[in-house]
Amino acid sequence: MKTTAGPRERYLTPFVKKDLEEKIVLLAGPRQVGKTTLALRILGGDESHPAYFNWDYEEDQRKLLRSEFPPREPLLVLDEIHKYRRWRNWLKGLYDKTKSFRHYLVTGSARLDLYQRGGDAMTGRTHLHRLHPFSLRELDASCSPAALETLLRFGGFPEPLFAQSDTRHRRWQRERMQQVIREDLRDLERVEEIALLARLAERLPDLVGSPLSVNALREDLQVAHRTVQNWLLILERLFVLFRISPFGPPRIRAVKKEQKAYLWDWSSVTDPGARFENLVASQLLKYCDFVEQTQGYPMELRYLRDVERREVDFVVLQGGKPLFAVECKLQESPVSGALPYFSQRTQIPKFYLVHLGRKDYEHPSLPIRVCPFQTFVKELRLP
Repeated sequence: MKTTAGPRERYLTPFVKKDLEEKIVLLAGPRQVGKTTLALRILGGDESHPAYFNWDYEEDQRKLLRSEFPPREPLLVLDEIHKYRRWRNWLKGLYDKTKSFRHYLVTGSARLDLYQRGGDAMTGRTHLHRLHPFSLRELDASCSPAALETLLRFGGFPEPLFAQSDTRHRRWQRERMQQVIREDLRDLERVEEIALLARLAERLPDLVGSPLSVNALREDLQVAHRTVQNWLLILERLFVLFRISPFGPPRIRAVKKEQKAYLWDWSSVTDPGARFENLVASQLLKYCDFVEQTQGYPMELRYLRDVERREVDFVVLQGGKPLFAVECKLQESPVSGALPYFSQRTQIPKFYLVHLGRKDYEHPSLPIRVCPFQTFVKELRLP
């Protein structure tokens, strides 16, 4: 499928515009996912627009700290401002003095909701949105098999997705991780063993979809257990990975602590089955974030596994109650094993077995739907 980036509007744009009328909008997300592009299109200009400030540019730093803002500009875009240690208190004061006539859009490639170096200074003054990579329905409203193949091959980040060049894709992956580890890590965290943390990041694609063993990683890297835990948290903050925890409903002997890890760039996963599972995980996390941040419902992405190793890949929860569960298979396969077992012993109302084939049917006696992933995305209207 050959596509072009074009002046397309991202799925969050109308919601960001609406929220700007009420509060400061924090737009977080992975490096190079399109946050600055989205912000500049709302601003109505490019990086030379006088209301766009990038903290990485020294002249913009000086203007911000001196409060030298362009006149008659109702919106300021502040890019990477979280790298300023006192940014929260600084922005709180600025907002409180100017909120009647100016709006603020803050973008950053680190978890703006976690880097709370100003305590609770921003409480009640912000709306948070996390911008995700392109998913199937955002890329192609018809959810064509060609679009899905493109996403699996090149990932959901705009540059490699729309270039559709294997060479550019490989170069982009290498350069992006170098920027995250060498630049973002340096600016936001205190880590002495950067080479070992980079080695941990290199190992992650092989661990996707399996229970994450901190002990095994500790032994491999020859560091303390707490160090590995801290490094994983840092990589989460920098949008390299996300983790999901097990769901433990009554009536099953569910595992309690084993987390699974997935990557924001699923195209770096080499195993085809794990890559597809990671793409589905990313789609469901995007759905959870979207519902929570636009509608206010508390959402969670979990997985289901018992001590006998029966497992369903994902469970989506709203307000602590399961909405549906999803199992991923590369090929069409019959309903068996964990799906019937858990469908009879949990209160999960619907189970989906999604695959890359064509078969689409419902189980005759259990709440289980077998369907292509494209059908699943369209019918649930996932963003």
